[in-house]
Amino acid sequence: MNILTLIIFTPLLFGLIIALMPSRWRSSFKYVALLATLVQLAMSIWIYCNFKTGAAFGGINHETQFQFMQKLPWINLDLGAMGKMQIDYFVGIDGMSVSLLVMTSFVLVIAALSSWEIKSNLKGFFILFLILDMAVTGVFCSLDFFMFYIFYELMLLPLYFLIGMWGGAKREYAAIKFFLYTLFGSVFMLLIMVGLYLSVKDPVTGNHTFNMVQMMNPANYEPGSVFSVAAHQTIFGLSARAVGFVVLFVAFAIKVPVVPLHTWLPDAHVEAPTPISIILAGILLKVGGYGIIRVCLSIFPDIASSGAYWLGLLGVISIIYGAFNALAQKDLKRMIAYSSVSHMGFVLLGLASQTAEGISGAVMQMVSHGFLSTMLFFLAGVIYNRVHDRGINHFRGLASVMPNYTAFVIVAFFASLGLPGFSAFIGEIFSLTGAFKSHTVNGLLPYWMAACGSAGILIGAGYFLWTLQRMFFGTVNFKGGTVWQTALVDLNFREKLTLFPLAIMVLALGLMPSLVFYKINDSVLALVQFLQLK
Repeated sequence: MNILTLIIFTPLLFGLIIALMPSRWRSSFKYVALLATLVQLAMSIWIYCNFKTGAAFGGINHETQFQFMQKLPWINLDLGAMGKMQIDYFVGIDGMSVSLLVMTSFVLVIAALSSWEIKSNLKGFFILFLILDMAVTGVFCSLDFFMFYIFYELMLLPLYFLIGMWGGAKREYAAIKFFLYTLFGSVFMLLIMVGLYLSVKDPVTGNHTFNMVQMMNPANYEPGSVFSVAAHQTIFGLSARAVGFVVLFVAFAIKVPVVPLHTWLPDAHVEAPTPISIILAGILLKVGGYGIIRVCLSIFPDIASSGAYWLGLLGVISIIYGAFNALAQKDLKRMIAYSSVSHMGFVLLGLASQTAEGISGAVMQMVSHGFLSTMLFFLAGVIYNRVHDRGINHFRGLASVMPNYTAFVIVAFFASLGLPGFSAFIGEIFSLTGAFKSHTVNGLLPYWMAACGSAGILIGAGYFLWTLQRMFFGTVNFKGGTVWQTALVDLNFREKLTLFPLAIMVLALGLMPSLVFYKINDSVLALVQFLQLK
């Protein structure tokens, strides 16, 4: 069986095992879920190690970019004179996919370990957790748009219940807001997906197809079809391809999230339990960035180039707006949530540059932020689990009480603010380099966008260092007094075991960025060449 099929559906198998286990074994459910994520991680590392690079796996021929492909007939309906409906089970990965796949598998292990805090309805929680695991993994492996859409939508249902049932005091509000925001974008994505299907024909079978690899090739579009490059079709007087790009971009931008489509994120993070906050920030945001790369830039390169200025502007706004909002927060988890809005702005800025440096930086930023946001939300969860409070002003002198915890916080904060030697520095500096270079190479972005992005790093240093100074240093003074001081015990073995690999990863990627760049280089260069041809 194909390794990608195994890695996608392994969580479903383990979820079925949990469903069949008697309730009296409830204490074992977390170990089954952890085993599922560890098996996935082992498979993703094997895929990473066996992913081939070199000239034979790049170029603008999209078929050569993807490896470990499996294509099987899935839904084939005879429509008479209209031909056949061709929907295939089609999976495969390129360099960008494999990097995000390894990061996702790693983050899911951490999320499973952090699920130790869940005490109620364990069977339901871990079954939903593993369904969500399958969905996010499927998104990164799908090459058929119909399959991609199913996995993309499948994430909604478990997340809705995981937030709404195991979240905080306003969990129902946060869950409904998240669901409606995401569903809004997805409904319109469905319309564009159908339009693309009716525009593209498989050159081998002659049938309309949802194959995304075929959609990337302008030669496969029917002459005169709605999304044909040469047809110049319009929708309500607007360019059909521009409408398609904007609708798909909005759907993915909600996930990223891009300002002003970000308002669901702080509410969802604050109310979600720690493992779900980890998945939201560590993985779900990357699904949005990945969708922009795989769908918007690859299928609509002409519109991506003509609209690059606006993409860059949205990235800059997200960087600055998210940073200032993080600076104003009094809740630790909400501060981290807004910092994610700011950090993901660098992804959009790097992609808008359409340079090799910018796109490489965007992918590195996604991988880096996956590990760092996981670490930050886990650390916020440690405090909350002990005293059920996250108020930044409610703690002072934590370093004296929890020295090991403080050490990991210092690593996470300094890595997140872009200190050289850590992964975020590489992602941000390459994104900014691409933005600077874009002005002279392709004229897409003005210099001031890169300058404003740089200012976002400075503001980021402000809110991280200010939080560190207020919470961890000075005379010990807690809102809960001696009761809190007794409850605030230092990290236990499980928590150290969870945090140590994350600290190692953000340091390793900062010192050896080639761990990511070596795998993504062929795919990035192919995308840049394709965007230049448009």
